[in-house]
Amino acid sequence: MSHWLQIVVATPAHSAIAGPLTYRSALPLSPGTLVRVPFGRREVLGVVWQVLPDSGGMPEEAIRDIASVLDGLAPLSSTWRRLVAFTAGYYQRSLGEVALAALPPQLRDLTTLQLARRLKRTVMDTSHAQDTTDLIALSAQQACAIAEFDAETSEKQRPALLFGATGSGKTEVYLRAAAKVLAQDPEAQVLVMVPEINLTPQLQARFEARFAHLGRERVVPMHSGLSPAQRLKGWLAAHSGQARLVLGTRMAVFASMPNLRLLVVDEEHDPSYKQQEGARYSARDLAVYRARLETRDRDHPHGACRVLLGSATPSLESWQATIVGRYQRLNMSERIGAPTPAEAGQLPTVRRVDMNHQPKHCVIAPPLLAAIGERVARGEQSMIFLNRRGYAPVLACLDCDWKSDCPHCSAYRVFHKIDRTLRCHHCGFTERVPRACPKCGNIDIAPVGRGTERLEEHLAELLANVTRPDGGPVRIARIDADSTRLKGSLESQLASVHAGEVDVLVGTQMIAKGHDFRRITLVAAINTDSALFSSDFRAPERLFSLLMQAAGRAGRDAQRSAASEMWVQTFHPDHLLFEALKRHDYPDFAEQQLAERLAAGLSPFGFSALIRADAKTQEVAQGFLNAAAEAAQAQQLPGHAHVMAYPAVPMTIQRVANIERAQMLVESPSRKALQGFLAAWQPLLFETRRQAEFKSLVRWAIDVDPIAI
Repeated sequence: MSHWLQIVVATPAHSAIAGPLTYRSALPLSPGTLVRVPFGRREVLGVVWQVLPDSGGMPEEAIRDIASVLDGLAPLSSTWRRLVAFTAGYYQRSLGEVALAALPPQLRDLTTLQLARRLKRTVMDTSHAQDTTDLIALSAQQACAIAEFDAETSEKQRPALLFGATGSGKTEVYLRAAAKVLAQDPEAQVLVMVPEINLTPQLQARFEARFAHLGRERVVPMHSGLSPAQRLKGWLAAHSGQARLVLGTRMAVFASMPNLRLLVVDEEHDPSYKQQEGARYSARDLAVYRARLETRDRDHPHGACRVLLGSATPSLESWQATIVGRYQRLNMSERIGAPTPAEAGQLPTVRRVDMNHQPKHCVIAPPLLAAIGERVARGEQSMIFLNRRGYAPVLACLDCDWKSDCPHCSAYRVFHKIDRTLRCHHCGFTERVPRACPKCGNIDIAPVGRGTERLEEHLAELLANVTRPDGGPVRIARIDADSTRLKGSLESQLASVHAGEVDVLVGTQMIAKGHDFRRITLVAAINTDSALFSSDFRAPERLFSLLMQAAGRAGRDAQRSAASEMWVQTFHPDHLLFEALKRHDYPDFAEQQLAERLAAGLSPFGFSALIRADAKTQEVAQGFLNAAAEAAQAQQLPGHAHVMAYPAVPMTIQRVANIERAQMLVESPSRKALQGFLAAWQPLLFETRRQAEFKSLVRWAIDVDPIAI
């Protein structure tokens, strides 16, 4: 007897195949079953999405048989499939693209026999040891936050936002919440998400230590930095329910966890939660939606699936949700570990350095340099934050005005002094530094501006006469994407900082968030003004968040917190952003930003999408977008009366790897109207793409809820 199945497979982005394909099976299979099916000349992995009563009118001889079934794996749950379907629909991608991207890459290539062998190797010891963990005493605010989170007894059980100052002990709240869930239900699972791969091992160590009684293999990491075999092992453990706690980055939001009871999203404001390639989803938003699905689809004996977001500088979308009551807000404004109650909550003193009153062209203001020297002399650590790697952003000729522009991008190549290269950070094109100007032959070519590499060198010169308490010279280290390329280099460099082997740490945003540096008492931010006048309306929010996070690295040891400082060099010290930063007053900053966004109809009061197009010429890229918009207007698509499509413009970096890039902003005060418009617009975009004048178009993509415009 034949059984007719709709199966989703990975299809190329924007191909004509967007939905499930019909296959035949000799055996009945449940939705969610993983199978291997013929697709063109290949055999690929697919997911049974729906069982059909018949062939749907298709000739039976035209329907192909499935190749095999991946036995031994339980079907993917209906909740997981609904999450994938929502993601594909909301972010305007094909169902197969999202579904298969959510599975570990190695699973797509395994045969039934190979999978059976893997499953034998992933059987875990399910015995439990006695929990002998000595818990630290909670602060009053931590205890209050946990009690309020547990007391949320409404039918919906709202998402909770843990608004906690840096160093207030948010991680301990996560640990306690996870422990309670795991203790209540022997099958319960917890998902904890972090924004950066380099923060996962640090958090993983804390969770493994706290939940050692469950068994080491019960705490599973899940991020793209793992090997394919490690990713598959972790996914199988989560899917089988053997892994009780999963720690991962944004990709972990799609982990198959049949007994998920708690989702924690640490640093929920971080832009890293927004995928920037393929399906441009927001893992934070999907975590909130997934918790709602889990609650709706299963009756838990111990209550609903909860979601706990945490941040010292929440996204304005989440903050507004607490104002209107959609989210529960848990406040923790005081740092933990102060020797006396009077000293609790002492955040670093913020000092603004007015660069208008400093020596011209100076990189480190003399008062800041003196403060760093004092810290070194006392045996304390300082951190200098500059969000620009490399030696200098540009190499220039002083005679003919030649600059080290990239021949393939509308951007400059960055000068890296260590290996004497000019490197484009957009397309990767690299060349050796020329001995003379390629344009006029002048040998007097010089770096312009500063990156972390040059700042490190400059600090060594400025601090050459400063000595440590033991009489030794100042030890300066740099942590950025260039210095941590080799496997294990980041961990070893962070270990040196924690061990006190570094006096001054220079780095990009890699060091500005999440790390618990106990000896750092001074943090300085260099070159912060560019974001104040950006065309992107989210730039001030990102800058304030980054500076607050950087400030939070200072004074994390309560014994030193009273003397900790955050220095900010700026030509605009009276800007409202720096006024709020000085007071560590996120609510005031958020109020200012929300008022501006309400007046302009921007997120969270309005909704938007970017339609991006890549082509061989800028004219074709913009022409495609404008033609598609005109077609949409002519056909009066659903929701068009509430949607505004602006003319196409070049992207900020308009050429990358010899491909011209353009974008079109689409806005609406109604999310429903925008979604209806985009869904109806997709066929017109396909149709416009097929027109002869747009043959040189390379690709187009829709970015819903973009984080950068």
